[in-house]
Amino acid sequence: MTAARASGPGGVLAVTKDQVLAALAAVATPRGVPLTKANVLSDIIANDGKVFFSINVDAKEAQAWDSVRAAAEAAVRNIAGVTTALVALTAERQGGAAPRQGVPPAGAPRGAHQHQHAHSTSGKPAPIHGVESVIAVASGKGGVGKSTTALNLALGLRDLGLRVGLLDADIYGPSVPRLIGVQEKPQLDDDRRMIPISRFGLSIMSIGFLVADDMPMIWRGPMIMSAITQMLREVAWGKLDVLVIDLPPGTGDAQLTLSQQAPLNGAVIVSTPQDLALMDARRGVTMFRQVNVPVLGVIENMSYFQCPECGTRSDIFGHGGARSEAERLGVPFLGEIPLDLAIRTNSDQGTPVVDSVPNGPHAAIYRAIAGQVRDVLRPVAASA
Repeated sequence: MTAARASGPGGVLAVTKDQVLAALAAVATPRGVPLTKANVLSDIIANDGKVFFSINVDAKEAQAWDSVRAAAEAAVRNIAGVTTALVALTAERQGGAAPRQGVPPAGAPRGAHQHQHAHSTSGKPAPIHGVESVIAVASGKGGVGKSTTALNLALGLRDLGLRVGLLDADIYGPSVPRLIGVQEKPQLDDDRRMIPISRFGLSIMSIGFLVADDMPMIWRGPMIMSAITQMLREVAWGKLDVLVIDLPPGTGDAQLTLSQQAPLNGAVIVSTPQDLALMDARRGVTMFRQVNVPVLGVIENMSYFQCPECGTRSDIFGHGGARSEAERLGVPFLGEIPLDLAIRTNSDQGTPVVDSVPNGPHAAIYRAIAGQVRDVLRPVAASA
C-alpha cells in the first residue's frame, strides 16, 4: 500500500524536491540527456505548493534552452499539489566577454550574468503587450519610502483617469502586498499567464503574492532577473496607459539590467533631504542616463515634519536638498512629501492615503506629482 502524502497548510498536498526531480527527469534537453542529468539545475525550493528553481546555461546555448524551460515549468505544474511554479532560464557569460551595448565597463561586475529577454528588431527592449508607457520608481538606497511613494504615485495617476499597473520588482523585500493589504495568489489565464491582482483600480503584481512572508529568497542575481522578467512579460496586464515599476533600492546589477531590459519611458528618483541619501540619488540619475533612460524628475520624501497637534514644522532631515540636487543635475523637481503619521499608518494598514483619504492634503500632493509625471512623460513617450 502506498503511504499517503502529508498535507501542508490549508490541506494542500506537500510537494517535495524528489517529486520535482522525478518530473524533471522526463524533460529532454539539447544535450541529449534528461534535464536532471544535464548539470544545469539550481537548488530547488519547494514550499507550500510553490516551486522555484533556475536552469543555468552558457549564454551561447540560451536560445536552444528556452523550450526546455517551458517544458520544465509545465512538468512541475502538473504535479499534484503544486499551485505556483516559477522556472527561470539564466545564461552566464564567460569572463572576458565584451559588455552589452550601453553598459559602461567601469564598475560593471566581471563575469556578469546575462539574461535572455525580449528585444525588438531595433535592439531596444520590446514593448509589453497592451502597455502604453512604463516608468520606474527608484532610489539609490533603501529606507527612503520608495515603495509607499510608488504606490501612491500610481494611485495619483489613476485619479487622473489613466489605466495603471504596478509591478513590485523587489524580490528580496517585496512590500507592496503589505501596502495594499492583499496576500492572495494570482490565477492563470488560458495562456498560462498570471492575472494581476486588482486593488484600488490598479493591476498589481509582486513576488510577495507567490511566497510566504517568512520565506527567504536566497537566489543569485540571474534567477532574480529572470523572475522579474517573467513577472513583467508573462502577466496578463490588459490595456494600461502606464505601468509603474517599483525597483529594488540601489544601483547594482538588478537595477542596471532591468533598466536595460524593460521598455522604460522614464524614471522617477525618490530621495530624502539629507546628504547621504542625495549622494545615492545622484548615482541613480547617473545610472539611468548611462542606459539612456530619461529621468522624469526627483521627489523629496520625508521632506519635513508638521506636528499634528500644534502645527509646528520641523525639518528633521534637513530640507530642500533634493530640489537643489535636481537643479544641479538638470532634471525636474517633482515635489515634496512630508513625514507624516497618516501616511505611515495608512501604509501599514494596507489603505494607501491617496485612496483612503482622497480629499486630504497628502493625496493632493501625490496627485500633483502624478500630474507632473504625466505631463513630462507624454513627450518622452511620443518620441520613443
